[in-house]
Amino acid sequence: MKEITRINHVGLRVKSLELSREFYEKLGFLFLVGPVGPEPVAIMEHPSGVNINFILNADADSTENILMDIQKKHAGYTHMALEVTDVKSASNKIESLGIVITERVEYEGAKFFFIRDPDYNVIEFHQPASS
Repeated sequence: MKEITRINHVGLRVKSLELSREFYEKLGFLFLVGPVGPEPVAIMEHPSGVNINFILNADADSTENILMDIQKKHAGYTHMALEVTDVKSASNKIESLGIVITERVEYEGAKFFFIRDPDYNVIEFHQPASS
């Protein structure tokens, strides 16, 4: 469809707005509004234009990401990938914030690493291969 111009937002189900807001602020996201609406939802946005909607109704007892942490592979979104200009600089910043990097990968010139947010949602930081 030619009418699609970009991703508008990523929706993440979370347990705590306070914990999620604090975590994503460390990554440079700014709090916009929330909770609002019937779900309810809170919204944060990065200066790059990446927008996240936190759906504030996750089960407080959940301790894993059903799409990533169990052997059975359910269909669904597994992670979001944030493109970076310098993966080494980004990983140094993440580590300086005390955030654990769960995996590092280099593949065909691309470099990327993964972290988890407080609700076990996976975030990839991705530096594409040089053109």
